[in-house]
Amino acid sequence: METIAEVAADASARLGRSFENLKGQFAGLRTGKASPSLVEGVKVDYYGAPTPVKNLGTISTPEPRQIKITPFDPSVLPEMNKAILAANLGVTPQTDGRVLRIVVPELNEERRKEIVKLAKRQAEDCKVAMRNVRRDANDAVKKLEKDGKATEDERDRALEQIQKAVDAEIAKVDAALKAKEAEVMSV
Repeated sequence: METIAEVAADASARLGRSFENLKGQFAGLRTGKASPSLVEGVKVDYYGAPTPVKNLGTISTPEPRQIKITPFDPSVLPEMNKAILAANLGVTPQTDGRVLRIVVPELNEERRKEIVKLAKRQAEDCKVAMRNVRRDANDAVKKLEKDGKATEDERDRALEQIQKAVDAEIAKVDAALKAKEAEVMSV
């Protein structure tokens, strides 16, 4: 990277991707209600190629505790059923030959606490990734200053700007974790 602005823009983009990744992980965590994101990423062996369920049919939630999957090709239903069972989601799919229905059971207190622990671990991993982005960006800025492409003042402003961006993203992670924790623990 040639300029401090490029380093800062790259760091900002990487921080944003880290947070988006965390939101995707949180969406996949099972709560008490049915969510299409619970099964969207499950890979089905479709003619020898691992294919996500969301690419093989429509996923809907007709009731608060039910997920309904209507495949585009009904012949893939048995494979979908096997893949969802193998994914170990804690749910058992039922099929009537045309659609796959998944009833999401009520979570007990112990399972809720396990899910919250997992969410906290995912949030901490995201924060670590963000700190690594900060370290990389700081190193790049310091290298630019060492190579004579930036002044000390520019370096100091850039380091401060990067730190503020990291702090803002970590605050977003904390807020998302708190919201997910409240969602999981609500009965």
